[in-house]
Amino acid sequence: MEQHTTQAPVESSPTWERLETWLRSKMREWLQELLEAEVDELLGRRKSARRKPVDGVPGYRSGHGKPRRLALSCGTVTVRRPRVRGLQERFESRLLPLFARRTPEVNALLPELYLHGLALRDFDLAVRGLLGEDAPLSAATVSRLKETWHAEQA
Repeated sequence: MEQHTTQAPVESSPTWERLETWLRSKMREWLQELLEAEVDELLGRRKSARRKPVDGVPGYRSGHGKPRRLALSCGTVTVRRPRVRGLQERFESRLLPLFARRTPEVNALLPELYLHGLALRDFDLAVRGLLGEDAPLSAATVSRLKETWHAEQA
């Protein structure tokens, strides 16, 4: 009997043609593992482990947030931030702040591109070429950043 699957086969070893895609997937997996390890450290236990009955750290896992695109200098990856409930204070990841969409390196790259003469209408094409097709950067974002740069200059 022949098996059918809806998922594309995953290659275990990268080829030259798919190297960028493979690297981005490994970067996404690694970043997701780091986020999970950060929650493990905060709660003092791994996922599905019971809390100590006495002096256990309060709080529990509550799934993951919505998928979020993060622009890194090596491309754009999509991660899901773990959610934690039942703490005295709100959980804030040291690795991935709440509203961050770009790393500081990518933020530093944008004004340099503008200062070197890249037109605003060309930003979309240039950034998508550098960071991938799903880069979290829109024309409105670039316009807002441009106004900020002009205000800083004045």
